[in-house]
Amino acid sequence: MEHELRRKDRAVGHDECLELLARGAYGVLATLGEDGEPYPVPLSYVFLGGKIYFHCARQGRKLDNIRACPRVGFTVVGHVQPVFENNFSTLYESVIVFGQASEVTDSDEKYAALYALAEKYLPEHIGKADDYIKRSFPSVAVFAVVPERMSGKARRGQKTEDR
Repeated sequence: MEHELRRKDRAVGHDECLELLARGAYGVLATLGEDGEPYPVPLSYVFLGGKIYFHCARQGRKLDNIRACPRVGFTVVGHVQPVFENNFSTLYESVIVFGQASEVTDSDEKYAALYALAEKYLPEHIGKADDYIKRSFPSVAVFAVVPERMSGKARRGQKTEDR
């Protein structure tokens, strides 16, 4: 069920949501277990070709949950700055994505995602990425989340209104 933003004046457009996904440092993936218990987990990710990619071990709670229910939520919080002026508020930007997670089985796509992750997080060591990716390739799983819908919100220096 889709809900409308309560603070429409803080909504950000689709292109800005995509930009925040591209430059965000880390995200939180929310899955749902067979028992109905939510499981949010912070992770490194890369936004590439319109998909959110992450890597992980080939087993664990996150994967059990995705296999049981591939519908996921993914959140990225960008710039955050607490401000004292005018009522102890916070400047922020965030995006929430809803979609389906699936394991990447195409070797070229999997390699590209792992290389992009290395390039994003350790660009100063990118010359060593190819060898490491090839060695770890069989033991690592890569998943993609295809955004089906997303919304973003930001508060950037405007005066605080009554909430």
